[in-house]
Amino acid sequence: MGPSVSVALCTYNGAAFLEEQLRSILDQSLPPTEIVVSDDGSSDGSAELVLSVFGAWQALHPGLVVALRVLRNDAPLGVTANFEQALSACTGDLIALSDQDDVWHPDRLGRVVAAFQGRPSLQLLHTDARLVDADGLPLGATLLDTLGVSAADRDAVRSGRGIDALLRRNVVTGATMVVRRELVGRARPFPASWVHDEWLAMVAAASGEMDLLDEALVDYRQHAGNQIGASSLDASGRLGRLTASRRARNARLLARAVDLRERAGGFVPAPTAETLQRIDAKLAHERMRSGLPAARARRVRPVLRALRAGDYTRFGLGLQDVLRDLVQPV
Repeated sequence: MGPSVSVALCTYNGAAFLEEQLRSILDQSLPPTEIVVSDDGSSDGSAELVLSVFGAWQALHPGLVVALRVLRNDAPLGVTANFEQALSACTGDLIALSDQDDVWHPDRLGRVVAAFQGRPSLQLLHTDARLVDADGLPLGATLLDTLGVSAADRDAVRSGRGIDALLRRNVVTGATMVVRRELVGRARPFPASWVHDEWLAMVAAASGEMDLLDEALVDYRQHAGNQIGASSLDASGRLGRLTASRRARNARLLARAVDLRERAGGFVPAPTAETLQRIDAKLAHERMRSGLPAARARRVRPVLRALRAGDYTRFGLGLQDVLRDLVQPV
């Protein structure tokens, strides 16, 4: 018998696309054993729609047993806390994360579950996704390509060096992620400075094993109501970042590095000494960046020192971050 599979589906005023997503989950070639829906105070009847769609599907498939649990928040918790609640309520051996507005390809669960079987040390597996518009029409791009995830970062994840990629930048999107339930327990409570998918990936990479199945198994819908969408890294986007204030972003990066270092010593299994040293070095790098002076001329020396030491390549986007630190206004 294979592992049981839960789906953690979070909703917030998602009625426009929710039925299509839920049906794509229920119609998997390998159906889940459980769906946990955590509704974050929707006012558009999202929770009621889930019950209606599920009831209609169940009537047409009396021989298939899928448990449904719907949690309702009177006041919104926010994306990360809502996913933590949904994940914590799941009982399956594996948990597939789901946004409310995407569409799963029919073999998503079958392909991912097969990858987990025979690999007891694998804690997290993520995939690519096909970008589609609000009507579900392909946009001619994939999620990893649009996010600028390099071949080197993909190779790092696939070769067991996911921590190297994640200390540079996040390469994992929750809508493509499946985790072992034990990873959720080890990662809780999720720090407020981290998004849920980024934190789960970091814990998996620092204390266990994560991997990438480089296939598009989800249609990742882009529309005006996305809570978290795919941000383009084209030339105009990079230019806009150079003129944006650096204070909030650098404070956020520093807070994340501080929380990671404070928690990493308690991860189980314990990270290697080398991993802890890299996390320490990442924290030192973000402290340097956050502490750069307002006067651009005074930033040159510490930035060049870190560049020569290789810190901008090990812990960021290389010359792109160098340019940011040299020219961005406070």
